[in-house]
This record gives sequence, C-alpha cells and structure tokens, in this order.
Amino acid sequence: MKKYLLLIGAVLLLHGTVSFAQGTAEDYKRAYALAKTFSRENVYFSDVMPVWITNSNSFWYVRNTPQGRIYVVTDANKKTRTPLFDHKVLAAFLAQASGKEVPADKLMLERLQVNRTMDTLKFIFERQNWTYFVKKNSLKNEGEVSVPPPGPHWTVVDEEKNGAHVISPDGKHSAYIKDNNIYIIETATGKEKQVSIDGTAGNYYSSYISWAPDSKKLAANKIRPAEKRFIYYVESSPASQLQPILHQLEYAKPGDELRFKVPCVFNIEDGTSYAAPTQALSPQYEVGNPEWNKTGTAVLFDFNQRGHQRYCIYELSAETGQIRAVIEETSSTFVNYTRYFRRDLKNGNEIIWMSERDNWNHLYLYDVHTASVKNQITQGEWYVRDIVHVDEDSHTIWFTANGMVPDEDPYLIRYYRTGFDGEGLTCLTPEEGTHQAWFSDDMKYLVDVYSMVDKAPVAVLRNAADGRIIMELEKADISALLENGWQAPEVFTARGRDNKTDIWGIIIRPVNFDPSRKYPVIEYIYSGPGSHYVPKNFIPYNWNMTSLAELGFIVVQIDGMGTSFRSKAFEEVCFRNLADSGFPDRKLWIKAAAEKYPYMDIDCVGIFGASAGGQESTTAVLLHPEFYKAAYSSCGCHDNRMDKIWWNEQWLGYPVGEQYLAGSNVENAHLLTRPLMLVVGEMDDNVDPASTMQVVNALIKANKDFELVVLPGVRHTMGGSYGEHKRYDFFVRHLLNVNPPKWQELD
Repeated sequence: MKKYLLLIGAVLLLHGTVSFAQGTAEDYKRAYALAKTFSRENVYFSDVMPVWITNSNSFWYVRNTPQGRIYVVTDANKKTRTPLFDHKVLAAFLAQASGKEVPADKLMLERLQVNRTMDTLKFIFERQNWTYFVKKNSLKNEGEVSVPPPGPHWTVVDEEKNGAHVISPDGKHSAYIKDNNIYIIETATGKEKQVSIDGTAGNYYSSYISWAPDSKKLAANKIRPAEKRFIYYVESSPASQLQPILHQLEYAKPGDELRFKVPCVFNIEDGTSYAAPTQALSPQYEVGNPEWNKTGTAVLFDFNQRGHQRYCIYELSAETGQIRAVIEETSSTFVNYTRYFRRDLKNGNEIIWMSERDNWNHLYLYDVHTASVKNQITQGEWYVRDIVHVDEDSHTIWFTANGMVPDEDPYLIRYYRTGFDGEGLTCLTPEEGTHQAWFSDDMKYLVDVYSMVDKAPVAVLRNAADGRIIMELEKADISALLENGWQAPEVFTARGRDNKTDIWGIIIRPVNFDPSRKYPVIEYIYSGPGSHYVPKNFIPYNWNMTSLAELGFIVVQIDGMGTSFRSKAFEEVCFRNLADSGFPDRKLWIKAAAEKYPYMDIDCVGIFGASAGGQESTTAVLLHPEFYKAAYSSCGCHDNRMDKIWWNEQWLGYPVGEQYLAGSNVENAHLLTRPLMLVVGEMDDNVDPASTMQVVNALIKANKDFELVVLPGVRHTMGGSYGEHKRYDFFVRHLLNVNPPKWQELD
C-alpha cells in the first residue's frame, strides 16, 4: 500500500499537481533578505545622476564601482573623465576633522556644489557644512547645518496676506498691503498713498501685487475668503507626553465653499481702476495672479472653472476694463489642468500652450491678439510629457514624449527637439528604453540615462542638437544580482475591454520559481488617474512586490484604462466613474497571462494597495468578488466625499452627486464576502483617517468579518515594516491556505 501511494505521488509530481510547501519561515527569511541582496549597491556603474557645473561644459557624478564610490568630472568638449578630487586626501581631512573613520571609497558628500574652475567644493558631511579648496589642499568647517522651520502643510491655503513690499520697475515706489488695501510709498520721500479703498477683512486685497512695466499701474487679486474645513485626529501615543494630543489640519473636501478671487488693475497716476466681471469668473475653482503684458496695457490671468470643464487664460484691459479669453479649453468630461504648460514669448504676441484637445497632449502656438491658434507645434497619436527648454532666439523647443515609436511599450519616455512651426522634429534619445536626461546650461550637450524594467541602465553623453552619442559613460553591471537568482520582471501585454487597446503590465516571479508549481496571483494596484504606475525603468528591488512574490506568489501590476499618458479617451474612462478603476481590463489581462502561463492560479487572486490603491483594492472584493478573493487595503480614500477636494472634483466633477456614492466603499460595505484587511495610520495627513473608520463602521453594522490594523503615530502609509508583515501573513493565510510562521521564529 505504501509503495502504491508513493507511485501515485511520483506521477502527480511529474504532472505538476502536487501542492508544495510555501509561505514557510524559510520563505519569509529569504523574502526579507532580498531587500539587501538585490539592493542598488550590488548594481555597479549604475544610478548615474550627473550635475552640470554652472556655465560650463563639464559635469560631475558618482561612479558606483566594485572598488567603491568615485566622484568624477567629465569634460564634454574634450571627452575626458577624471577624478573630481583626491579621495584619500579628502577622506583623511574629514576623518581628522570629525574624529571618525572615513573610508575613502565610501565618501558621501551631501549637496555637493562645484564651482566653475572646479577648485572649490562645498558639501555637507556629518551635519556640518564644509568647503574643500582643491588646489590649496585645505578643508574648512563652515559650521553646523541649519534646519529651516517646516513650511505650511500642502493642504493649507495661502491667505496671500504676508507678502513683502513689491518695488516698482523704476525703483521709485514700493507697494504693500495695509488694512486690507493696497498702498504705495515713495522711495525718495517716504510719502504714502492709498491705492484701493474698498478692501475689508471679508473682501481684502492680495499682497501678491504686480507692477506694470512702466511703473504707472499695478494689479492684484481681491479675495473673498470662505469658511475653512478642518479634519481632526488624535495622536494616541506621543513621544513627548503620556496624554494623547489632538491635531487639527485645514483640509477642503469636495463640495466645500471656496474663496473667490477677482483680478483688479489700478492706474496710480489718474486713480482709475477696473475689476474683472464676477460673472465671467463663476463658478470658480481658482484664479491665478494677474501678470502684465509686455506693453503694460493689460494683465493676463488663469481661470479654472469649478468642475474643471473649462479653463481660460483671460486678458483684462487696464485701459477699458474689458475682458476676453485669449485661450479657452473646454471639455465635456474634464480639462486636465495638471498638464499645464504656458510660455508667454518675449515678443508679447505669442504663447506656447499645452492641450489635450485633439485626444493627445500636444503643444500649440497661440496668437495673443487674435486669440487663435497660429499653428499646432506637435501632433500625432503620441503624448507630450514635459517641456525641457524653450529657446526663443532659435525658435526651438526641447521636450519629452511617449508613444511615438510603433510596436513598443507606449509609455517609454524619449527626448525630442522641434521648431515652433513643428518642423525639424528630431529624436535625441532613439534607443529603446525610458530615458532621463540632464542638459548643459547652453543646451549643447545632454547626459542620457536609459533603461527598462528588464534592461540595466546605460549612460551616455549626447549632442543636444541631433542626439549623436559623443561619449559612452557607464553600462550597469548586474552580474551580482544574477548570481543571487535575480529575475527581471516580465513585461506583458493583453487586449483591454475594447478588444483592440493593449494594456501593459509586469509579472514578478519568486527567485525559486518552478513552473511545475501552482502560484496564487496577487495584484498590486494604484489606478488613480493623473499618471501611470507600472514602472518602466530598471529597479533591482521593488519594495511592494519583490519580497511578496518570494512567499509563493506571482505578483503583477497593471495600468488599466482610467490611467494616464495614453490618450485622453483612455484616461477619461474614470470620469465620474472612479469605481471602474480599470477592473474590466485588469481581469482580462490576468486571464490572458494565466492562459499563457498555466502555473498562475486565477481561481486564487488577491489584491493590495494604499491611498487610491487602498480604495481600489477594497472595491475589488466588494464589486468583483468572483475574481478577487482577498484584499489588503491601507489608508484608502474609501469615500471620495471624505477625501481632498482637488483630486476628487477633478475626476468626479462638481457639484457632488450620485457619482460620488457609486464608488463609495462605505455605501458598498454590505457586499463584502471575501477576506479583507484594512490598515490605517492614525496620523494620516493625506487621506482623512475617518474614511477608513467609516468603512469599519459600515462593515460592523452589516455584521461582516474583517481585520483592522491601526498604526499609532503613523501618517500616510502602505503599512511600514509591521504592516508589511501583516500583509504577508494575510495573503499566506487566505491564498496559500496555510498558517504563517510565528513571528518569534523570524527574529
């Protein structure tokens, strides 16, 4: 009988249906060790971060060699590379001055600045400022690093009340705010004059005052403030005292009343003034500060209409008070105002403007006087990402874009140059990969570092006019990774819901991957619009995915519809529909991958994420329980009415309506049928922690079983080391169906 059972076991083993032990203590230990094993320190000649020396054609960077860190300087004109300084000498100086051992091959000079003649280095070491005079071979301690006080939190709205005096172009006057009004003072005599008379505490003038070029007029916004919303959270276990501390944070949410700004212009000689008509500025999300045109006859300002379906560049005449739209963007869904680029040319007649109006993000040349497009600078089914430099003298634009090269990953970023008329389009970084470049001040050279998730970085020096390689700098050596079993993520594509659009993602397998085994699948999700999230550059260790795979999982990440940098139509799937989160595409992608790789067990799929990903992972098990069998959700914005105003009104619109309820995990909590772990930092200052607790409340009311982890003193997080361990145990328990090892076994 025993021989018979052994024979059956051998047959099953050959056919790959035997269950292997996974999620063991050994797996955990190996998973935790990978962070060090696959660290960037084990990738040599990588992480090139060049710094061009001001007004020169030389740059320095750090070479990560097997022998240690070497600071080098490269002369682009001469094509030479030499050490920036004598490392042994400087290390000896620092050791003597600090009283600590300083290995010459491990120098870490923070905020290093190199002067043009490269004979003076300024840097921070051991919290001290230092200056090293290379030719004199001397080191000077410049004192302890001063730490500036923290600025206001990003949710706090600038009241615009504390601006400094603004000096007129001719230097004869300065303007400032007193008693909520604009005043000017004559520099020579100190004589004061009140310019505006109607400012009050409830409708005051901004201190960000702008003078006309002729010093005869000035402009500023008049601001009617709105009542502020605050969120409150309790720090239960402060280090400074025994008793808890109550914190308050300004935090506007969707639907809240906003302040109202009105641009105004004043002629300080004849006392005339004009204000932009309020009906043209309503409903208002934001109005920018007025900026004078070249002739001083009008001011231009941005107007972002609430609901984000209209965005204008308005011109307010300082001579007549008339207002007109110089540039107007409209959309039936949303104007993606975060993709903002505007360059007012020195001639005063033209503006370079970025727009998604033809379904792709492109540049346009506008005629200010006719308020019309002179020509579209870039065009095609590809996406302008960022503007690097605009040279008005040569009418040349350097920019980045993705999607221009057919039959490859459409997210890969390259650098281009073109004329204002769209002629002479030149790719400066043609090799396949996602590129990052640093240009010399004169735009003559660029250092280009490119890679892919499965291709190690390469660094080269190029000509910035034609992209020609002038000098090879570094090629990363990943042999140490490969010797320790490192496997590159696999780039995988599958058709989306429309059966024609390719959806891109990556697959990460464990080091001890065995195709004869069966692996549950875990998706790492962040699907919020505004960007794409699947990495495109080389990352030896992915903090969210690499170690998790080691426990016995296939881990994937996908950019479904509703994310950015494809077409506007691809992204606007999310409009008033954040609950979609690309799930129709994600499920098809995972099914396609499993069809190709049968070892992927799609009857056992988990999902996790934080922030928007925290919301989306919970949504997955609430609305798609037939596919997603377990979810770990950290710091989720689970109900978009509870979250920050700018993110949610951008995609869900204004006013707040039923579209906000459709994706609420609070409203849908009663649908839970799958294992769910909710994690929240009690001090989360990005997403109101109450958002998670309201899901908890709804789950309790619906008598649902779930797990909750509250992290005292922690802000916005995936969970940190503690939460990571909880996440590992959660998926081992619910997807591998084994009990995870006791924590004390892993010490």
